[in-house]
Parts: sequence; C-alpha cells; structure tokens
Amino acid sequence: MSESRQHWSSQTKLVVTLLLFALAVYLLYRFRVVLPPLILALILAYILSPLVQIVERRLGGKRTLATILIYLVMLAILIALPLSIVPPLVDQTTELNLDAQRFLSAVEALLEQRFEVAGQVIDLENLYQQLVGYLPGVAEPFFGQTIIFAFDVISSLVWVVFILIVSFYLVKDGPELREWLEDFVPAPYRSDYVRLRDEINLIWSAFFRGQIVLGLVVASIISVAGFMIGLPFALAMGVLAGLLELLPSIGHGIWLIVASILALSLGSNWMPIPNWVFTLLVIGLYLVFQQFDLKYLIPRIIGRRVQLPPLVVILGIVTGAVLVGVLGIFLAAPTIASARVIGRYIYANLSDQDPFAESGEAALPPPDPQWWRTRTSSDQSGTPEDDS
Repeated sequence: MSESRQHWSSQTKLVVTLLLFALAVYLLYRFRVVLPPLILALILAYILSPLVQIVERRLGGKRTLATILIYLVMLAILIALPLSIVPPLVDQTTELNLDAQRFLSAVEALLEQRFEVAGQVIDLENLYQQLVGYLPGVAEPFFGQTIIFAFDVISSLVWVVFILIVSFYLVKDGPELREWLEDFVPAPYRSDYVRLRDEINLIWSAFFRGQIVLGLVVASIISVAGFMIGLPFALAMGVLAGLLELLPSIGHGIWLIVASILALSLGSNWMPIPNWVFTLLVIGLYLVFQQFDLKYLIPRIIGRRVQLPPLVVILGIVTGAVLVGVLGIFLAAPTIASARVIGRYIYANLSDQDPFAESGEAALPPPDPQWWRTRTSSDQSGTPEDDS
C-alpha cells in the first residue's frame, strides 16, 4: 500500500519562490550584456509574426517555410533600401551638419556681445559656457550606455546574426512557446492569464506595428510638405519626423526646435520671404499637423490603448533612458500601458473586485485556455468557416 505524498508547506513554497526569484535576478545581472540584443530579437519577432501567419495560411500550415520566406523578403528589403534612399539622405545629413556648425559659430559670435537691460549687464557668453559645461553631465546618463551598445551592435556581426537567429526561432516556434508558457499557469488562474495576455498583446501589437506605419506616414507627409514650402533638407527632416514619432509627447517639440533653427538661419529654398516669416510659417504649419497627428493619425493607426497622460510618458521616457538607454526610451509607453493593465488586475483582486469589469468583459464567459490549440487544429483541417 503506497503512502500519500506529502505536499510542501507554505513556508517551503515561500522559501523556494524567493530562491528562484533571487536566482533569476542574478542571472539577469550576470548575463545583462545579452539582454539588449534579446529584446531586439523579441521586437523583430513580434513585428514579423503577423506576416508569417498570413503566409502560413496561404501555404496550408507550413510555418517553417512561411518564416523562411518572410525573412528572405526582409533581408532583400534591407539590402535594397540603402541603395535607393540612403545616398541622398546621407548627402543631406552631411550638409545639415555643416550648416549646423555654421549656425553654432554664429550663435557663439552673438553670445560674445554684452547686453544691458534695465541697468543690468547680461553676459551671455558666461551663461553659454555654464550651459555647455552643464549639458554633458545631464546627457551622459541618457546616451552614454546607449552609444556604447549601439556601436557594439553595429560593429559586431555576431550580435546581428544572434538577433536574426533568435528572432527566427521565436517566430517559427511561436505557437509552441505560447502553449508551453500557458501550461505553467495553474488551471484556476489560466483564464485570467489568457485575458491579461491578450490585452497586453493588443497594447504591444498596436504600438510596434502602428509605430512603423505611423512613422512612414509622418515621414512622407513632412517630406512632401517640406519640399512644397522649400524647407532646407526636406528629406532628412521628414525622416527625422518619422523617427521622432517613437518619442511620444516630446518628439514633436524636438523636431519643431530643429526645423525652426534651420528656417531661421537658412530660410526657404525658393520662397522670397524673410527668414523670420518663413520660420513662423514652418511653426504654424507644424502646429496644425501636430493636431492632425494627435487627433486623427495616432488614434486610427495606433489606437487609444497606448495613449497615456503626457507627464506619465515623459517621466517614463526619462526613467527608461537612464536605466536602459535608447531601448528604454522606445519601450517606455507600451511598458507603462502594460503595467497599468497588470496594476489594475492586482488592485482589483486585492480589493475583491472584478479585474475585468472596466473593460466590459465581466459578463462574458472566460476564454478557453486551449484556444490556440483549437484554432490551430481548425486551420489545419480547413473547415468551411475558414474557407468563407
């Protein structure tokens, strides 16, 4: 007669959990150099997964072949894109750098003068020197580790290959990894896990795929508008506007400052108006575009799940920049939005409330924890509903 197995006590479970948590923290610290490339691989896999799913359905469930085809297309685009866009963009960026140096020289010459206001002498040169000495100390925490990592990734082919290989297997084995993680969740909490995962998945999918589309749309609009009004280096400024869409709340301000400096120092390429008038024109047009971007483009391309109060986003960007660098800046908004979802769930359970009442899902039946297996089997069997 076999004896009944003795279960762990609450104290034992707590000790084991704390030890596992400490081990995870140690491993993260010990192998922290791998984290940024791994995050980039996760982002790349997350972006390419929907395309692989579309091709997989066309190929009748052959996910490996679909993944290979998508990666071949991506590599072809990455090779062809620099040959067509990068040369003129590099030329404009080089000229922009030279003009920026001339503008800074003019600013320094202006600051050498002294002005007297209400009997008080203002020494702008002294203020300028103090500002120049203060800015490196402020910017170093933001960009120090970021620049080091960027050069490491760009200069090391090993990291690039690592990112491509890891992202490839993440995409190819995505359904199996999803099931594997789901099986770790205890059965009573599996429906909550699925709901939280799906809600957070909507946030990140809206952010990544939406940001790519939004960046391309904004870059195209700003480039065309810049050429129409004669904005210097219109193509480079358009690309900059598209990239700065990755910085919610502060990207518009950065672009407007750069564009105003260019307009004031160089003027329009063809409009015969004073530089200060052209600067006001650029500012006015961009403020109109900003409202169009905030009220029309972002809600329709990215959606409202990632939208957060501007102060929260700015604080998140600063914190992410100090802790992680560029990746922290880029991932601040979806990370905060995901933390909001998890925090709402924890608070609701602590206060004995329905954690999904706010999203209107309380009256719905809990989702099937095995939904992915069901959908996969139905896709492979080719049901009439799928064919329709």
